[in-house]
Amino acid sequence: MMKDITRRDALALGVSAAALATTGAPAQTSQIKAADVPTPNFAIEKGASLKMLRPVRFVKADEDVFRANAAKFTEKSGVEVKVDFVGWEDINQQTAVTSNSGAGPDVIIGFSDAPHIYVDKLIELTDVADYLGKRYGGWQPLAQRYGKRNKSNAWIGLPFGASGGPLVYRKSVLQSVGFDKVPEDHAGILDLCRKLQKAGKPAGFALGNAVGDGNGFANWLLWSHNAALLDEEGNVIINSKETIAALKYLKELFPTFIPGTPSWNDVSNNRAYSSQEISLTANGVSLYFALKNDPATAAIAEDTEHQASPKGLAAISPMGGLTLNAMVFKHSPYPNAAKAFLTFMMEREQYEPWLNANSGYWSQPLAAYADAAVWSGDPKVKIFRDIMLSPYYNGYKGPISTATGAVYADYVPVQMFAAVATDAATPEAAAAEAERRAKRYFRR
Repeated sequence: MMKDITRRDALALGVSAAALATTGAPAQTSQIKAADVPTPNFAIEKGASLKMLRPVRFVKADEDVFRANAAKFTEKSGVEVKVDFVGWEDINQQTAVTSNSGAGPDVIIGFSDAPHIYVDKLIELTDVADYLGKRYGGWQPLAQRYGKRNKSNAWIGLPFGASGGPLVYRKSVLQSVGFDKVPEDHAGILDLCRKLQKAGKPAGFALGNAVGDGNGFANWLLWSHNAALLDEEGNVIINSKETIAALKYLKELFPTFIPGTPSWNDVSNNRAYSSQEISLTANGVSLYFALKNDPATAAIAEDTEHQASPKGLAAISPMGGLTLNAMVFKHSPYPNAAKAFLTFMMEREQYEPWLNANSGYWSQPLAAYADAAVWSGDPKVKIFRDIMLSPYYNGYKGPISTATGAVYADYVPVQMFAAVATDAATPEAAAAEAERRAKRYFRR
């Protein structure tokens, strides 16, 4: 499985941050000059300890350096921090249990709009976010979108980074069927995928309940057809002519895919690409580095290219970013310790070695870290650097809220597309059902 990648992934760019951070040697960092901003003085509660939950790593060095940084905080502050990693499909469920029970982890790093689902159960992090933004060049647009409460400057989440899912393809295979890269228009993509299928090297995109890949593909289908879940005022508009067009397009595209994609999770396409069953998919950088660092698949990595999601009818590439977003729950008896911990983890001395160790899997939410060493190495990785500049987000084009978060947690867009792909519903019926399900959350 891709989440069992070895530490070598962190070294693929010649960046030794993972090893250095765990041995205590100086970490390689960029020449960032942090602004001279007074550090907040959080009065850490006596006897404080913290429990933290976050999604499992796909690049092992992510966990290694994250744990090392947490240990550094304990050493400096005396606050013991216990960090648990859980599966991507499990994080939403465990966050809901924590919220509903009013007990459990003090801090949870969820995905993207999670803080907007549980906003009434969270403490504000505005003081932390304001300090970090002033010190490190400001927050990227996607970080602000997911971090701030709607129509407010109050921060309810603290984004740690985003993972992009650009196209990943075999250059030689595309060339063998007459393409140098993936076309930007829907008709061209369909033509390419038909030719790849005929050549025995089909495409494959997740249509299962996959937090990253399933939601990502569904969003691309919507946004590239200028469809959206909401309008700017927050009205549900998913049952639109644009959505119907996207569903009809998938109806043509789906038969060119490798069989089984409606049941794919977030590692399924990694496996299919690595075993050369498919030649085109969308994924984070972990797939590329897993291939690059295994002698048996190094040739596949050499033949692999990344490309931003095709524009289709959109003005720019409609590629959002799956965002790590930290929340502190009101039930925590140690909110100041939690704030101090999150601040510490985002300071340059800790954050940049972690960013480098991820080898491009997570991109920075703070503008200053765009100069980190990870982005000046392998040119195939640089496409991931600016993920958090994207104007697209879960709930686009409307305000993010508890309801928008719940719609995506319930996989409403993914299941709409899967129903049409598998002939369980017509495009019109699937769009109407998605509208009904979405409105159910907005009426609460």
